[in-house]
Amino acid sequence: MAENYLPVVTGVAVVGDHLLRLLFSDGTVGDVDFSAERWPGVLAPLRDPAYFAQVSVDHEAGTIAWPNGLDLAPEPLYEQAHAHPLAAA
Repeated sequence: MAENYLPVVTGVAVVGDHLLRLLFSDGTVGDVDFSAERWPGVLAPLRDPAYFAQVSVDHEAGTIAWPNGLDLAPEPLYEQAHAHPLAAA
């Protein structure tokens, strides 16, 4: 595995308001809590829990995205998921 290898998001599940469970290509599974985010500017639609729940995996970018084309960088998602890991079922 290359030293600069970054696992990509391969799965996402909404497990609460602004709480996502992410699966990464290296097998890491962890929850990422966005409840404290303010979502300024172009991120404002994510304040609505119903819209936030429309998240999906953008397999081309290796991250999560929403219907309006908004996506989030995978690096901080991986860091947060890795900090709050879950055992794979």
